[in-house]
Amino acid sequence: MSRPDLQTAGRIVVKIGSTLLQAGAPIINAIARDVATLCETGSQCVIVSSGAVALGRPRLGLASQTLSLEQKQAAAAAGQPVLVNTWEQAFAAHGRSTAQALLTLDVTDNRRRWLNARATLDTLLELGAIPIVNENDTVATDEIRYGDNDRLAARVAQLIGAECLVLLSDIDGLYNADPRTHPDAERIAEITRIDDTVRAMAGGANTAAGAGTGGMRSKIMAAEIATASGCSVIIGDGRKTSPVARLAGSECGSLFSPAVSAASARERWISGAASPHGEIMIDAGALQALRAGKSLLAVGVVAIKGQFMRGDTVRITDADGHTLARGVSAYDAADATRIAGRRTEEIEAILGYRRTAALVHADDLVLEQQFAKASST
Repeated sequence: MSRPDLQTAGRIVVKIGSTLLQAGAPIINAIARDVATLCETGSQCVIVSSGAVALGRPRLGLASQTLSLEQKQAAAAAGQPVLVNTWEQAFAAHGRSTAQALLTLDVTDNRRRWLNARATLDTLLELGAIPIVNENDTVATDEIRYGDNDRLAARVAQLIGAECLVLLSDIDGLYNADPRTHPDAERIAEITRIDDTVRAMAGGANTAAGAGTGGMRSKIMAAEIATASGCSVIIGDGRKTSPVARLAGSECGSLFSPAVSAASARERWISGAASPHGEIMIDAGALQALRAGKSLLAVGVVAIKGQFMRGDTVRITDADGHTLARGVSAYDAADATRIAGRRTEEIEAILGYRRTAALVHADDLVLEQQFAKASST
């Protein structure tokens, strides 16, 4: 039986742990081949790759003992160029370009930085590049760390609106017991709901095996984050032949079904956001465009009210002040006022910089009827 989640997903995040990276070129090349094939069939893919610290240790002569935070940061600085070059060479064999993206927790927990990061990743994907994402361990402190790259991968999946997150490990999915110590352990092919029973199965299943900080428990936590955002999650063994492609069949790995659709998750997020900081008044033509599923462009804006920053939630109203929608503004109030009613091609000359043509992107907008529905759930 096939899994349409992986075969039809428009955007896919694939996470690879340190243990797999240390296994060498054959595994990396196999993953790159599978991901390149997905791209050829129309998917846009992001790689979340661990391994910088592990690759940097020998370059700096650091032994295998526990490292201090400063030593980890130094090892990450030494290992990150090697990691990126490894992926660059692997994808170059398939005619694919890569790009490095280093994130820290404050990027995905701060809405303005979230928008900046999303715009960059969106642009890279539209240009056909494969972003190689890692936590910026060189500057991250305990206060601004994701803690492990499973969680980072889930946040990246949220960030880019991915339909599928693949977590490659050294174990082929979730089992009802640790298969290393229980030969009769059974793999769970599909999980429709993550509850205490599922969490108990995770136990410490992967903690004994690897160089990384994660384990099956961290993967379950990542799956909870991703599925709540409408993204399916597949956990599989990255050491197998065709490690990603094989997961299209239910005979391998474990699939976690999304708790809601991506659209519903986005609507609930916007509906549950803090009270709007301001208002954007629009004309009838703009309202018609919004109802057709399009973004709000500056040309359809009549007036701006209140004070808000880029990334804040705003109300979208008609001339009589009736709420038509809620959305996340791509501009602050001052700049939105300057470009209100102006055509897209005029924006750069007016503001002195070029950004998105949309004042509120369709992906960040919930119409009044949707808002009422999302608020009641």
